[in-house]
Amino acid sequence: MEPPHPGPLARARLLTSPSVSPSVVRELERIAGRPALSAHAPVPDGPFVYVGDSLPEALRTPLLLWFHSVNAGTDALLSAGAWPEGALLTRTVGRMGERIAQYVLGWVLAECQAVPLHTAQHARAEWRRLPSELAAGRTAVVHGTGRIGSAVGGLLRACGLRTVGVGRTARGTAPGFDLVVTAGSDEEATALGEARWVVSTLPSTAATHRFHGSGRFTAMEGATFINVGRGATVDMAALETALHAGTVRGAVLDVLPGEPAAPGDPVWRLPRTVITSHSAGITADEDVVADFAACWAAVEDRRTPALAVDTRRGY
Repeated sequence: MEPPHPGPLARARLLTSPSVSPSVVRELERIAGRPALSAHAPVPDGPFVYVGDSLPEALRTPLLLWFHSVNAGTDALLSAGAWPEGALLTRTVGRMGERIAQYVLGWVLAECQAVPLHTAQHARAEWRRLPSELAAGRTAVVHGTGRIGSAVGGLLRACGLRTVGVGRTARGTAPGFDLVVTAGSDEEATALGEARWVVSTLPSTAATHRFHGSGRFTAMEGATFINVGRGATVDMAALETALHAGTVRGAVLDVLPGEPAAPGDPVWRLPRTVITSHSAGITADEDVVADFAACWAAVEDRRTPALAVDTRRGY
């Protein structure tokens, strides 16, 4: 996607959504060198740049030069309506890869050290030794080999795990992985059978809808499934069946197809499952500022920012 032309960018108004904190707005104004207007202001009659978490329908016009999302995921933005032709879309990633990688490692080690079982025993004032497990030497399969997946693979690998990445195309190796295999290949099926943990970092696209279904869950032989990508990538009925059958040992779900889950939602009753309310990689204010600054510098140099989103592919 081409960055905005310097001429329109130079005279573009800067708009921010109500979700952007005042301290961040001040930093955005400093970076862009112009005052920011609230999204509640009248729709601009000239080119504008918008920073926020969602894009109101009234602002989906040809005058939009660039939208910078304060979130990493942009599927909701793209599914809400037609994306303005030619408008640049960038996203905030910041240190999200690091945060999500630590989240995954935390649950891996918690399972190895039986932390949930110890916590339950403490609540019962029960003294009983529980066996532990070493993570080193076990296999972790990570679906998605981009920024997030590579960060997850890299941290797990640093702890001695064998890491297998699953991507759209086989590349042999990639940062953070001992091996990268192609989705849908025999090699993926073999890796799933060997895995102790299977981690999904996939975005929500047409190609990944219910990607994790009965075929992949059946191929697992007692792996724990951790989803830090998007809820729509999982067939929840297939996951429930696999949990009851034991091909999936347990699940940690940070994301769900429908969020938030109501108290009566059946997902809360899935066996051996923990739900963490989409909190694995919460974006911090400093992430928004740093990534917007990097994107602004790239656009001023007539370069496509590294955080640009291909609006046709959805990521």
